[in-house]
Amino acid sequence: MIKKKLTLHGLVQYYCLLTEKEKTKTLLSLLYKLNYNQTIIFCKSIERAKFLNEILEKMDLPSIAIHGKRGQDDRIEKYKEFKEFKKRILVTTNVMARGIDIERVNVVFNYDMPEDSDTYLHRVGRAGRFGTKGLAISFVGGDEETKVLTEVQERFAIKIPTLPETIDQTTYRNN
Repeated sequence: MIKKKLTLHGLVQYYCLLTEKEKTKTLLSLLYKLNYNQTIIFCKSIERAKFLNEILEKMDLPSIAIHGKRGQDDRIEKYKEFKEFKKRILVTTNVMARGIDIERVNVVFNYDMPEDSDTYLHRVGRAGRFGTKGLAISFVGGDEETKVLTEVQERFAIKIPTLPETIDQTTYRNN
């Protein structure tokens, strides 16, 4: 297999080694700390996406969930709400990893790492589109997710650093 260099210009990427129990608390902390326009949070299952969205809504965060258990019309309606900036946070599964272009999305979270490097590329590619800057943060827990992170770094010949204490917002925000 030929290694392709990752060509997501303007996209800053980090990862966090976390236990399952730390993920939600860390996500909430980052959502309050980061200066994002809109963000997409990718989960590995419909159940997790629904559960996480419920938590965010209870915290009064402008969140919406799109996943495969929603009917097509409902998904389109929710997508329009997000695209029209009525909601700033989209919690989803891989159903939204490809083929969506929303200009305001500047932060993407892999709440759960994807199953492979292709899906990783499509997920993080939702941020920093249209020549804008973006930020991708991946939560990594356990051997399987660590393996995917290693595969991503090897395949695309990049080094993804661990998440620093503070992130310079000029690296992921167009002012």
